[in-house]
Amino acid sequence: MGDVEPFSDCAATTGGRVFFSNTQRSLMEEDVIELTSVGVDIGSSTSHLAFSTITLERLDSRYVIVEREVVHESEIMLTPYLDATTIDAERLGIFIDRVFKTAGMCRDDIDTGALILTGVAVRRQNARAVGELFSDQAGKFVAVSAGDALETVMAAFGGGAASRSEACRQTVMNLDIGGGTSKIAVCRFGEVVALTAIDVGARLFVFTGDGTIDRIEDAGHVFARECGFAVSAGDTLTDVHMQSLAGRMADRLFEAISQPILSPETESLLRIDPLGALDKPDVVTFSGGVSEFIYGNSDATFGDLGPLLAREIRNRVDAWGVPVAASRETIRATVIGASQYTVQVSGSTIYLSADDVVPVRNIAVISPIIDTQTDDLSAAAIADAITVALRKMDLHAGNLPVAVCLKWAGSATYDRLDALGSGIVSGLKNILAQGHPLVLVADSDIGGLLGIHCREELRLESPIISIDGIELKDFDYIDIGDLLKQTGAVPVVIKSLVFPGDGDSDRLMSAGAGRDR
Repeated sequence: MGDVEPFSDCAATTGGRVFFSNTQRSLMEEDVIELTSVGVDIGSSTSHLAFSTITLERLDSRYVIVEREVVHESEIMLTPYLDATTIDAERLGIFIDRVFKTAGMCRDDIDTGALILTGVAVRRQNARAVGELFSDQAGKFVAVSAGDALETVMAAFGGGAASRSEACRQTVMNLDIGGGTSKIAVCRFGEVVALTAIDVGARLFVFTGDGTIDRIEDAGHVFARECGFAVSAGDTLTDVHMQSLAGRMADRLFEAISQPILSPETESLLRIDPLGALDKPDVVTFSGGVSEFIYGNSDATFGDLGPLLAREIRNRVDAWGVPVAASRETIRATVIGASQYTVQVSGSTIYLSADDVVPVRNIAVISPIIDTQTDDLSAAAIADAITVALRKMDLHAGNLPVAVCLKWAGSATYDRLDALGSGIVSGLKNILAQGHPLVLVADSDIGGLLGIHCREELRLESPIISIDGIELKDFDYIDIGDLLKQTGAVPVVIKSLVFPGDGDSDRLMSAGAGRDR
């Protein structure tokens, strides 16, 4: 295999997200806050935990993360199953309890955290069973059920591909190769600009100790047929058969990352839309379990095709002529820690359509790309941007409420507010039609004007929560509390996923959240 470009050459290694820990602390009372955070990643193939200490310092009236130290990482556990699709929550709970004990932690020691469910773990019965393992800490966690698109984005941020693309001014393609699927993200200037996912993974075939097939995923049968043979659980594959399977999987993956037009065979394996026509990236990085073999970090075997698949994928990328760079995180790329902060301030530029529209909790944030500097805002273009942002975060079905993060520039004329409000309402039509509130969060003081415009001029009947003075981005989750009668303000809680060394997330948070009167 070829050389690997080190991660530290140009990518930032410090940084993080701003947060505050709980509603009982005052912004002015403490100069330094130290939190204990846990990240829990339950996937279709593996599960693991990581504990971190996060240190914040006060800068003016705001807090910023200055240090994040991983204090304990659990072993990587093969996710236990009761049957082909149902996770054994009891065994998983025993594992989690043992990890806490080994780390010298108890549940009360945790200030905040993230519970990430991916693959078959997000299925209804699994998500409920896993969630119950943390029911006593539900208020501390950002609970995320990550679909294919969101998991792809998270791997790109968690492994450092997004921050590398910004720091090095490169187009970085991250390949997250897991047990059941491979996720592909193309990053530029700190953002994911294209992504897809395909049914290629090390554990499409799972073997017992003597080489007998224990479990086959549906895509495994597809690859076997392509290779000219049929297999069933209980069969034994020869070395030639396994090499043939790994090579065919690598061929399909490489076609997905390198070809603008895909064969019907490859397109049938895609889980979301293809990448389309793209220029060759400057650098390729890897994350996920198979990346441990690609980078030579492990030579262990886990009863699957991991080592063979890694070799075949790396050979094709090397032949492509694109340099391979190291990732900041590989198998632990999804998330290391999570953070939560609270800000309470007064103001006069927010709008609540009624007192009882709050509180709301755990509202996912989308950050559509809208150019508000232009004088002539286009409602249609804004609606399209909302649609793209919803799909990126796997929220387009409309089953869950969202908060639209707005970066506002220019004057708040009637025409501009009308185009903005109309575009947002149109883009969110599926969500609003299911009874969810319109939640708007702006970085400058248009919250009240925009909320009133949506109610009075656009005649929107949905509940409206429109606040401002807050900067958010993708992966934030926002809570907005009950109206504080004595001040006319609302408490705002923002829970942020903290990715390791996420250099492009260095930002300061200031909030103005009073009720418009």
